[in-house]
Amino acid sequence: MHSSRGEIEDPNLDELYRVGTVVTILKRLELADGSQSIIVHGLTRFGIEELVQTDPYLIAKANPRDDSYVESTRIDALIETAKRLAERVIGLTPGVPEEALTILNNISKPGALADFLAANLSLGLTQKQELLETFDISARLEKINAALASQLQILELSNKIHNQVKSQIDKSQREYYLHEQLQAIQKELGYVDGREAEVQRLREAVEKAKMPEVVLKEANREMDRLARMNQASPEYSGIVDFLEWLCELPWSIATEDNLDIPRAEEILNEDHYDLEKVKKRILEFLAVRKLNPSGRGSILCFAGPPGVGKTSLGQSVARAMGRKFIRMSVGGMRDEAELRGHRRTYIGSIPGRLIQEIRKAGSNNPVLMIDEVDKIGSDAARGDPASALLEVLDPAQNSTFQDHYLGVPFDLSNVMFICTANYMEMVPPALKDRMEVIDIAGYTKLDKLWIAKKYLVPRRMKDCGIAEGGVTFEDDAIELIIDSYTAEAGVRNLEREIGAICRGIAALIAQDKRSPKKINVGEVVKFLGATKHEHDVALRTSTPGVVTGLAWTPVGGVLLFVEATAMEGRGTLQLTGQLGDVMRESVHAALSLLRNTAKKYGIDPQRILKEDIHVHVPAGAIPKDGPSAGIAMFTALVSLLTHRPCRSDVAMTGEVTLRGLVLPIGGLKEKALAAHYAGIKTVIIPDRNLKDLAEIPEEIRKQIKFVPVKNVDEVLAAALRPERDKKKKSAANKKRSAKSKTSASKKRKKARKS
Repeated sequence: MHSSRGEIEDPNLDELYRVGTVVTILKRLELADGSQSIIVHGLTRFGIEELVQTDPYLIAKANPRDDSYVESTRIDALIETAKRLAERVIGLTPGVPEEALTILNNISKPGALADFLAANLSLGLTQKQELLETFDISARLEKINAALASQLQILELSNKIHNQVKSQIDKSQREYYLHEQLQAIQKELGYVDGREAEVQRLREAVEKAKMPEVVLKEANREMDRLARMNQASPEYSGIVDFLEWLCELPWSIATEDNLDIPRAEEILNEDHYDLEKVKKRILEFLAVRKLNPSGRGSILCFAGPPGVGKTSLGQSVARAMGRKFIRMSVGGMRDEAELRGHRRTYIGSIPGRLIQEIRKAGSNNPVLMIDEVDKIGSDAARGDPASALLEVLDPAQNSTFQDHYLGVPFDLSNVMFICTANYMEMVPPALKDRMEVIDIAGYTKLDKLWIAKKYLVPRRMKDCGIAEGGVTFEDDAIELIIDSYTAEAGVRNLEREIGAICRGIAALIAQDKRSPKKINVGEVVKFLGATKHEHDVALRTSTPGVVTGLAWTPVGGVLLFVEATAMEGRGTLQLTGQLGDVMRESVHAALSLLRNTAKKYGIDPQRILKEDIHVHVPAGAIPKDGPSAGIAMFTALVSLLTHRPCRSDVAMTGEVTLRGLVLPIGGLKEKALAAHYAGIKTVIIPDRNLKDLAEIPEEIRKQIKFVPVKNVDEVLAAALRPERDKKKKSAANKKRSAKSKTSASKKRKKARKS
């Protein structure tokens, strides 16, 4: 092995070439000056992996590298060319013994031929080392041929000069000498070549980046490799890209936090209406950060239907803290490398999305919003991005996050992560465990009215180029849009409909036509057309066997109508409406309970066995499933078989057991909002869900009566119209009949007297 710098007496591993030759010592000679010389025979190449001893001498762990090749026409051609050039070189070189040609012709292996010629060519140490590190036989022979051709040119030129008085130097040699002279002149004038300039630029950038020690060590190692590397090498551009990524990352750049709690509260109230629970939690987070700046805060996750302001809340948090805001959606992400980057061994590899976004932010403590964590995918061949997020979102691990491309740790503990999701059930349990979930169920009608007046109308008018105050929306008009043109938990469609009206007004103004200055109910119908949603609960539940249930969906709560009918048959049960396994089991459980308690409700058990029952949930194109429709199924069956219609202003949610108990459910706030939109006045809920009423806005609690129930008897008492209504009508009919008979009798007596 040779030291890369000959003047170093005791080199270390970085100052040695990594590739050398295994040799056998043939003879040792004692020279007159006291030094020693040895004659060796080369055996094979080897590469150093690591040093295992440095004192008193170096011992390294190495791997031998034998030559391997596949015979081909190209190899044969390169061998033939090398031998022909070598013969000409030997012929022009004085003092070469005749045995050299014999040895040359007796070498049959291409690798041995290349090594023999390399050892006897007049090459510098760097060129010989380059040939030693060229493992590919074909490439090594090509370099040998190029060196032979160059040496042959020099020998021919020298021979020509020797034989002639005036020498003629060919164009290539003249350019070579001129280039060397030009480099010397540039060096005297202070100019440097392109590679040296780039290396110098990168060294300055590395120093300016103020990297951590472990990262700086890796950057300097790559800089040393770059300084020794030829610009034509394929690795050259890859190392330059890697160093530029390291220099551009904000290792030591951070924005200063503004932890003024009253100001943060003012910003949150300015940007968002209501959401008091969410705002309170954010202010608590900021207060903890103010009292303990070095503490590791929790990861917040805003969960709720679309359009309720989850992403904009993250922007408000960043604005309140004075931090940069970046957003990264992981919905549909199936490749782990998208998050953690590709390794540098692949051509065109780059860092993952996290490092890319932090570089764009320009600071190491931004607010990073990870959207749609419930829609993240996985692939058996490309890894699991959700598992990769575990390290990112764990405060105990993310201080040493390693991107596959960088290969060095980047501290993510200063980043404030905020996640969003529509449906937390789809989030992997391990990932959910690392987050503090804050539910944002949706807005009431009054909330939407104020949001529209304060935010949506001004924003849409500005987008459409309508002057501020040029058009006003009446409250009745906005309420009509909320009730009859949208059906959502958020305000995205509401903003869309308001935008449609503003565009219509802008079109009239642009055509110099008369445009309304005030939008009332009539103008809404004129611009938006016929209403899209009708509240026909009373019409649909006027028939026995139809019950209004409540369901939860990722986009908010919805009304779920359950219809049951009976016909002559053999006691079979038919289910339609794309019901999932859980809802099918609820229907079967409700029917079994009814068969067991039929006499209790005045139903002939034999009738159930002689009639086929069909249970249908309308909107058959939409898949439905969930464990909260049990009492609705049971009530529909009892209503059908007792001919007692369900009250039109009642909706219900809850699961039923075979013993008739009502089990608790989830998503009560979303379901209450759906009932509120539909004009429902009474909602039957499980008794064990009473604690969840505190999350429901006071406005809804005042307008809706919540009836807690423990068993199905209490459900039927609250939901079905009482049988005494029929008795009262029958008694009233008898009374009217008796009254009419008495009146007729008096008239006859009076007539007889007269």
